[in-house]
Amino acid sequence: MKTSFNYYEIVQEGNIATVYLNRPDKRNAMNWDAWDELPKVIEEINGENSIRAFVIAARGKSFTTGLDILEFSELLKSYTDPNLAEERMKFYRVIQHMQSGINAVYNSNKPSIAVVQKHCIGGGLDLISACDIRYCSEDAIFSLREAKVAIVADMGSINRLPAIIGQGNTRELALTGKDIDSKEAFRMGLVNKVFADQESAYNEALNTAREIAENPGIVVRGVKEVMRYSEGKPLEAGLNYVCLWNSSFLASSDFHKAMNGFKTKTRPKYNEE
Repeated sequence: MKTSFNYYEIVQEGNIATVYLNRPDKRNAMNWDAWDELPKVIEEINGENSIRAFVIAARGKSFTTGLDILEFSELLKSYTDPNLAEERMKFYRVIQHMQSGINAVYNSNKPSIAVVQKHCIGGGLDLISACDIRYCSEDAIFSLREAKVAIVADMGSINRLPAIIGQGNTRELALTGKDIDSKEAFRMGLVNKVFADQESAYNEALNTAREIAENPGIVVRGVKEVMRYSEGKPLEAGLNYVCLWNSSFLASSDFHKAMNGFKTKTRPKYNEE
């Protein structure tokens, strides 16, 4: 299956989908289509029952150079009167709409794996911070660059990165706008693994996605929901929530398949349609 948007392309092979950033001639700079289409892309992923996990990758030399500044400078001209509260509210809603796609990646119960090559700047870092797993090639460069273009990063990176790389590392990236290489990204815990090139990283992402897809779908969903619920809450709240989840959903057909597999010493097959 292949679905094309203006900025994205979805390619499904078996039970794994790849969402490609597909503006390679502009190094996948994130224009309005990138933000406007992402909620629709994730809605399609979520709505296709046969998809068990998805990879976010990019066509061309770079993952993305981030926000298309020239295009958005034109957009901002519509909101230039600081004295009109109505215009401020319109712009507020534009930012909310832009956030909604990356929020959809984070909130999807289908696991996501980002594969980064060369540039991952600004909005690209927002996007991968919403993914469950992040791989990159050795030539990858990451930057939370908004401070250098007079913007407070507003697409989720400064909100999600502290849970991934810690407060200190997040503040250093956000306050300086500096670039870091793949070695530093791995040291911080921003990426799970570093590979020699984009192809190797992508192939490993597919292998990981397939490994996830072999597990019971209800359990994969449960892991994601429990971890999302537990973020920023006391340990007791998270423990209570997983108690509620398992007491409600542990007795699944897949659980019975697992128990039978132990008894018969055979490997159970989950997620059969």
